[in-house]
Amino acid sequence: MMFCVKQIWMVFFLAIVFAAVQESPAADETVKASVVKIYSIYADYNYSQPWQKKSQGETSGSGCIIEGKRILTNAHVVGNSAFLQVKRSDQSKKYNARVDIVAHECDLAVLRVEDESFFEGIHPVALSELPGIRDRVAVYGFPVGGDELSITEGVVSRIEHVRYAHSSAYLMACQIDAAINSGNSGGPVIRDGRIVGVAFQTSVRGENIGYMIATPVIRHFLEDIRDGRYDGIPDLGLTFQNLENPDLRKFYRMSSRHTGVLIARVNDFSPARGVLHEGDVLLSLNAFPIGNDGTVEFRKGERTSLLYAVQNQYIHDKIPVVILRNGLVKKTTIRLTQTMQSMRLVPGEQYDVPPEYYIAGGMVFEPLTKNYLLEWGDKWYDEGPTLLLNYYFNGRKTQARREIVVLVRVLADEINVGYHNYANKVVSKVNRRSICDMRDVIAAIENHQGKYHVIETEDGLTIVLLQQHGRQYLPRILERYQIPSDRSPGLSR
Repeated sequence: MMFCVKQIWMVFFLAIVFAAVQESPAADETVKASVVKIYSIYADYNYSQPWQKKSQGETSGSGCIIEGKRILTNAHVVGNSAFLQVKRSDQSKKYNARVDIVAHECDLAVLRVEDESFFEGIHPVALSELPGIRDRVAVYGFPVGGDELSITEGVVSRIEHVRYAHSSAYLMACQIDAAINSGNSGGPVIRDGRIVGVAFQTSVRGENIGYMIATPVIRHFLEDIRDGRYDGIPDLGLTFQNLENPDLRKFYRMSSRHTGVLIARVNDFSPARGVLHEGDVLLSLNAFPIGNDGTVEFRKGERTSLLYAVQNQYIHDKIPVVILRNGLVKKTTIRLTQTMQSMRLVPGEQYDVPPEYYIAGGMVFEPLTKNYLLEWGDKWYDEGPTLLLNYYFNGRKTQARREIVVLVRVLADEINVGYHNYANKVVSKVNRRSICDMRDVIAAIENHQGKYHVIETEDGLTIVLLQQHGRQYLPRILERYQIPSDRSPGLSR
């Protein structure tokens, strides 16, 4: 009797194992059918001559079909795209696609395909939770060198905040040892048939080190766009200093039970301005206790940047804050109204929007952006003009200066003789008016009633032009250099 019971249980156990084995390939095939290759024809903007684009180029990437008949991919795969096509991994036909919503700061985008036949027989892949350290994952995608689907496996080795190459944003990511090559970008990282990340970049400092966008970032993006638009990832606009030094802690009257970071600077546009002060010790943010090293525990035994406590919230949310001020613990709340890029003096790299410019008397004015600095090539951070680089890395946006306006170049004409080699000059004043942004330059020139325009640069140069000549000969200059307008569309009269 005992032998029969054992036999029955053995048969039952083998049946369960056999069923599990049978189910695994089916789940794998479902994922494989939902992975797509993306073909992008793009044309980047020319920031040296901002009225035109650069030559057309092409690239490819990967994506995955998710609920709502959408394709999830990287923003950098479709940035500045002029024409998009997608192909399922189990088909040869290409379908036209379009960008529905893109979020460049977190390097994610959603594409749409109008032809409903593209989705026939497809089961969208669901999003899972954040994987654990040493969890085994599979990267699906189309690395360069072929049109067939590639699947590589690896393990999650680290979860922390890293600098996203596409936007320079500091966000959570997972480090994996699976091979990620050009063309894999945007492809899903899968565990147990669900998406646990999106492949997006590799490390140049080590071998077989790749990164995937973490599920909290993906989930935040998908929830944000539920209303059909992307609002962005909130930011406090604060500069912090770690408080690991014991003398520094004593100076700010911290007890042995206090941990936190020092608020070293509050941005003029920070939502915390007037609530938090320089010299406050930030003890807790959104109910996350902050360590002296500037980290919070996001999961039992795992820590990352304190920014996580803000980045998992949404624009217009209110979060509780606990600070130590003059030795006293205080509690308050902050309403999150600003995004990560909105408080920068010099914007990070921009995509899908044309550069701003304004031309007067042959002088080309443009706001300083990272895109303009990239015109110096791959080593722009070494070879770009020192003053412009300093503003990019260290500049502070204030009420008095919202942009750095640059005299990019002078389009040579007889009315601007002597100024032809002036380039990359930061404009400080126009007709005695201090310059806050591009619109200040336009207003100072077009509303000026004096005989001469006087332009002053930050390095002490003075440019003087007869106002009448500037108006009279501008059409001739535009025609000579085949420029369609004296300003970009967003600066129209």
